[in-house]
Amino acid sequence: MKYEIVELKEKVVKGIEVKTTNQDGKAIKDIGKTWQRLFTEGIYEKIKNKVNDKTIGLYTEYEKDYTQPYTFIAGAEVSKDVENDEQIVSKVIEKGKYAKFVVIGDVQNSVGRAWREIWNMDLNRKYICDFEEYQNNSKDMQKQEIHIYISLED
Repeated sequence: MKYEIVELKEKVVKGIEVKTTNQDGKAIKDIGKTWQRLFTEGIYEKIKNKVNDKTIGLYTEYEKDYTQPYTFIAGAEVSKDVENDEQIVSKVIEKGKYAKFVVIGDVQNSVGRAWREIWNMDLNRKYICDFEEYQNNSKDMQKQEIHIYISLED
């Protein structure tokens, strides 16, 4: 799977979170429910100061690596951190070096397949912040463009 190394500036993400694990398919259920809540409960619309129409799926607070519990946040990048309602959390994506993968396809199957490949790659991962950035540039749900960023050690 091809990727490029990029340097990112710090980003602030606001959204809703769930603590989960990749064990026994738990993350698939938890992450799906979190995305569903973000949109069906009107939470996405409540996020103030979004910088664009892209959505972010953030993986952070790893207890060790992808085999251990971590926190997932579904939300959006914001230009400044302002108060929202109590269910919306704020996290910082650290500036630094990331491996950037571009995935085109179905948002569930293609992204899941990409993650399985990434887990088997020999990347010098930092396990601080990894995220998916959904470009939302196609109405065709089978041809979505998703950028996956994996934080790397310097």
